[in-house]
Amino acid sequence: MTARILDGKAISQQIQQELALEVVRLREQTGVTPKLVAVLTGDDPASQVYVRNKERACQRVGMQGVVHRLPAETSQAELLALVGKLNADAAVHGILVQLPLPRGLDATPILDGIDPAKDVDCFHPQNVGLLAQGRPRFLPCTPHGVQQILFRSGLPTAGKRVVIVGRSDIVGKPLALLLAARTSPFGPEYANATVTLAHSRTPELAEVTRGAEIVVAAAGQPELVTGEMLTPGATVIDVGVNRVGDKLVGDVEFASASRVAGAITPVPGGVGPLTIAMLLGNTLTAARLAAGL
Repeated sequence: MTARILDGKAISQQIQQELALEVVRLREQTGVTPKLVAVLTGDDPASQVYVRNKERACQRVGMQGVVHRLPAETSQAELLALVGKLNADAAVHGILVQLPLPRGLDATPILDGIDPAKDVDCFHPQNVGLLAQGRPRFLPCTPHGVQQILFRSGLPTAGKRVVIVGRSDIVGKPLALLLAARTSPFGPEYANATVTLAHSRTPELAEVTRGAEIVVAAAGQPELVTGEMLTPGATVIDVGVNRVGDKLVGDVEFASASRVAGAITPVPGGVGPLTIAMLLGNTLTAARLAAGL
């Protein structure tokens, strides 16, 4: 069996084209252009690339994208003050504090300090709570990106057994909430899964993953999930991005998994591009809410 490759880059481009039309429509209705402000502290190379990609994506869909670049020596108080200033600026609809922060800065109070109505990463406790109650203001970017891939690839989740390998607050936990919910932005067929949240301390992990029709790898461990850990025909979503030597690999060993799976996302070019598209979608939602729509 040779797996169908799920092209996240192409799906992201399609979504961004749709968002560009929605941005024009909002501007015509209200005169408002959605504005996303990213705060980049320090000189982490990966973070610089991510923020630059977000800037370019904003330009492609007609949004305003602004980056505040701060030195690594920035204090906790200075960063909190900037977040407060952005909260008070009515022209700013989305605020993104790029992680990781330099050593000595505590991310939790910074993220908690973002106005929940501008928290387009969906990290604020209020937004996480709304998500858990099934009435989200925003959808978490990477988990929603996973749902988009499944939906736009015609791979429903209702009644399916899903194993998520990884229990992070950014991917594993919120994705479990989305897939186990009664409905989704795409209807009940793309929710209503029976979800198992596995992790590094799950005994007999291969036995657990072989019982799933959909496996999502989000553990941050290079090539953790191999072909022998999959049931034939399973859908495999690889959220991991790991640098090994001079190349990027996912949390799935692609060569062996693609011989067993029915469908699989590559790394790079799978889930990653969707994360940025979903961030833009949340910024558009924030702008609409601010405009009373």
